[in-house]
Amino acid sequence: MRDIDKQARKNAFLYCTFRDKQFALYDAFAKEKGMTMNMLLVVNALFYAKDGLTQSEICATVHHSKQTVSLIVKRLLAEGRAETFGREDDKRAKVVRLTDAGRAWAEGPVRHITTSEDAAMALLSPEEQEVLVALSRRFTQNLAALVNGEDERQMPKSGSRKGAPA
Repeated sequence: MRDIDKQARKNAFLYCTFRDKQFALYDAFAKEKGMTMNMLLVVNALFYAKDGLTQSEICATVHHSKQTVSLIVKRLLAEGRAETFGREDDKRAKVVRLTDAGRAWAEGPVRHITTSEDAAMALLSPEEQEVLVALSRRFTQNLAALVNGEDERQMPKSGSRKGAPA
Protein backbone atom coordinates (compact mmCIF):
# COMPACT_ATOMS: atom_id res chain seq x y z
CA MET A 1 0.00 0.00 0.00
CA ARG A 2 1.13 3.49 -0.79
CA ASP A 3 0.57 6.61 1.27
CA ILE A 4 -0.95 9.57 -0.46
CA ASP A 5 0.77 12.80 0.47
CA LYS A 6 -0.86 16.17 1.07
CA GLN A 7 0.29 17.59 -2.28
CA ALA A 8 -1.19 14.65 -4.21
CA ARG A 9 -4.54 15.17 -2.44
CA LYS A 10 -4.42 18.89 -3.24
CA ASN A 11 -3.56 18.27 -6.89
CA ALA A 12 -6.27 15.60 -7.24
CA PHE A 13 -8.78 18.06 -5.82
CA LEU A 14 -7.66 20.81 -8.21
CA TYR A 15 -7.61 18.53 -11.26
CA CYS A 16 -11.07 17.17 -10.49
CA THR A 17 -12.36 20.71 -9.86
CA PHE A 18 -11.12 21.78 -13.32
CA ARG A 19 -12.67 18.67 -14.87
CA ASP A 20 -15.96 19.38 -13.12
CA LYS A 21 -15.87 22.98 -14.38
CA GLN A 22 -15.39 21.66 -17.93
CA PHE A 23 -18.39 19.33 -17.48
CA ALA A 24 -20.43 22.29 -16.17
CA LEU A 25 -19.48 24.32 -19.26
CA TYR A 26 -20.63 21.50 -21.55
CA ASP A 27 -23.80 21.00 -19.51
CA ALA A 28 -24.74 24.70 -19.57
CA PHE A 29 -24.02 24.93 -23.31
CA ALA A 30 -26.12 21.82 -24.02
CA LYS A 31 -29.04 23.14 -21.92
CA GLU A 32 -28.88 26.46 -23.77
CA LYS A 33 -29.32 24.44 -26.99
CA GLY A 34 -32.22 22.37 -25.59
CA MET A 35 -30.20 19.22 -24.92
CA THR A 36 -28.62 17.37 -22.06
CA MET A 37 -24.84 17.05 -21.98
CA ASN A 38 -25.20 13.33 -22.74
CA MET A 39 -27.35 14.12 -25.76
CA LEU A 40 -24.79 16.64 -26.97
CA LEU A 41 -22.10 13.96 -26.83
CA VAL A 42 -24.24 11.47 -28.76
CA VAL A 43 -25.26 14.07 -31.34
CA ASN A 44 -21.61 15.09 -31.72
CA ALA A 45 -20.61 11.47 -32.39
CA LEU A 46 -23.41 11.01 -34.91
CA PHE A 47 -22.69 14.33 -36.62
CA TYR A 48 -19.14 13.32 -37.45
CA ALA A 49 -20.09 9.72 -38.36
CA LYS A 50 -21.93 10.54 -41.57
CA ASP A 51 -22.55 6.84 -42.31
CA GLY A 52 -23.98 6.39 -38.82
CA LEU A 53 -23.08 4.26 -35.83
CA THR A 54 -24.67 1.31 -34.08
CA GLN A 55 -25.79 1.96 -30.52
CA SER A 56 -22.85 -0.16 -29.32
CA GLU A 57 -20.48 2.05 -31.31
CA ILE A 58 -22.10 5.15 -29.84
CA CYS A 59 -21.64 3.71 -26.33
CA ALA A 60 -17.96 3.05 -27.02
CA THR A 61 -17.47 6.52 -28.48
CA VAL A 62 -19.16 8.56 -25.76
CA HIS A 63 -18.44 6.18 -22.83
CA HIS A 64 -22.06 5.94 -21.71
CA SER A 65 -24.27 2.98 -20.86
CA LYS A 66 -26.52 1.22 -23.34
CA GLN A 67 -29.55 2.47 -21.41
CA THR A 68 -28.47 6.12 -21.61
CA VAL A 69 -27.66 5.90 -25.31
CA SER A 70 -30.88 4.03 -26.05
CA LEU A 71 -32.99 6.73 -24.38
CA ILE A 72 -31.22 9.47 -26.32
CA VAL A 73 -31.56 7.61 -29.62
CA LYS A 74 -35.28 7.02 -28.97
CA ARG A 75 -35.75 10.75 -28.38
CA LEU A 76 -33.81 11.66 -31.55
CA LEU A 77 -35.90 9.17 -33.55
CA ALA A 78 -39.19 10.48 -32.10
CA GLU A 79 -38.18 14.06 -32.94
CA GLY A 80 -37.27 13.09 -36.52
CA ARG A 81 -33.64 14.04 -35.97
CA ALA A 82 -32.30 10.52 -36.46
CA GLU A 83 -33.16 7.41 -38.42
CA THR A 84 -32.12 3.77 -38.27
CA PHE A 85 -31.31 1.30 -41.00
CA GLY A 86 -29.77 -2.16 -41.32
CA ARG A 87 -26.19 -2.72 -42.38
CA GLU A 88 -25.65 -4.39 -45.71
CA ASP A 89 -23.21 -6.88 -44.17
CA ASP A 90 -25.38 -7.52 -41.08
CA LYS A 91 -29.09 -6.70 -41.38
CA ARG A 92 -29.59 -7.33 -37.64
CA ALA A 93 -27.27 -4.47 -36.70
CA LYS A 94 -29.25 -1.24 -36.65
CA VAL A 95 -27.29 1.84 -37.58
CA VAL A 96 -28.32 5.25 -36.29
CA ARG A 97 -27.61 8.39 -38.27
CA LEU A 98 -28.85 11.94 -38.21
CA THR A 99 -31.50 12.89 -40.73
CA ASP A 100 -30.94 15.96 -42.88
CA ALA A 101 -33.12 17.88 -40.44
CA GLY A 102 -31.12 16.45 -37.52
CA ARG A 103 -27.82 17.44 -39.14
CA ALA A 104 -29.11 20.98 -39.71
CA TRP A 105 -30.29 21.17 -36.07
CA ALA A 106 -27.00 19.79 -34.71
CA GLU A 107 -24.55 21.62 -36.93
CA GLY A 108 -24.41 24.93 -35.04
CA PRO A 109 -23.95 23.51 -31.54
CA VAL A 110 -21.61 20.69 -32.63
CA ARG A 111 -19.36 22.88 -34.74
CA HIS A 112 -19.29 25.57 -32.02
CA ILE A 113 -18.25 23.15 -29.27
CA THR A 114 -15.64 21.32 -31.36
CA THR A 115 -14.20 24.59 -32.69
CA SER A 116 -14.01 25.89 -29.11
CA GLU A 117 -12.19 22.72 -27.98
CA ASP A 118 -9.75 22.96 -30.90
CA ALA A 119 -9.11 26.66 -30.26
CA ALA A 120 -8.59 26.11 -26.52
CA MET A 121 -5.99 23.45 -27.31
CA ALA A 122 -4.35 25.67 -29.95
CA LEU A 123 -3.79 28.33 -27.27
CA LEU A 124 -1.30 25.91 -25.70
CA SER A 125 2.14 25.39 -27.17
CA PRO A 126 2.73 22.08 -29.00
CA GLU A 127 4.82 20.92 -26.02
CA GLU A 128 2.04 21.85 -23.55
CA GLN A 129 -0.50 20.03 -25.70
CA GLU A 130 1.63 16.89 -25.71
CA VAL A 131 2.14 17.00 -21.94
CA LEU A 132 -1.57 17.69 -21.27
CA VAL A 133 -2.69 14.77 -23.44
CA ALA A 134 -0.05 12.37 -22.09
CA LEU A 135 -0.73 13.16 -18.44
CA SER A 136 -4.52 13.16 -18.89
CA ARG A 137 -4.26 9.73 -20.53
CA ARG A 138 -2.06 8.42 -17.71
CA PHE A 139 -4.30 9.86 -14.97
CA THR A 140 -7.35 8.29 -16.65
CA GLN A 141 -5.62 4.90 -16.93
CA ASN A 142 -4.49 5.04 -13.28
CA LEU A 143 -7.96 6.08 -12.11
CA ALA A 144 -9.65 3.33 -14.13
CA ALA A 145 -7.30 0.69 -12.74
CA LEU A 146 -7.89 1.84 -9.15
CA VAL A 147 -11.67 2.31 -9.45
CA ASN A 148 -11.98 -1.10 -11.08
CA GLY A 149 -9.84 -2.72 -8.38
CA GLU A 150 -7.13 -3.72 -10.84
CA ASP A 151 -4.28 -2.18 -8.85
CA GLU A 152 -5.11 -2.48 -5.15
CA ARG A 153 -1.39 -2.10 -4.29
CA GLN A 154 -1.70 1.63 -5.02
CA MET A 155 -4.73 2.26 -2.81
CA PRO A 156 -4.01 4.03 0.48
CA LYS A 157 -4.76 2.28 3.75
CA SER A 158 -6.86 5.14 5.06
CA GLY A 159 -7.61 8.81 4.69
CA SER A 160 -9.95 10.64 2.43
CA ARG A 161 -10.33 13.98 0.76
CA LYS A 162 -13.41 15.94 1.70
CA GLY A 163 -14.00 19.42 0.39
CA ALA A 164 -11.03 21.67 -0.27
CA PRO A 165 -7.53 20.31 0.30
CA ALA A 166 -5.75 21.14 3.51
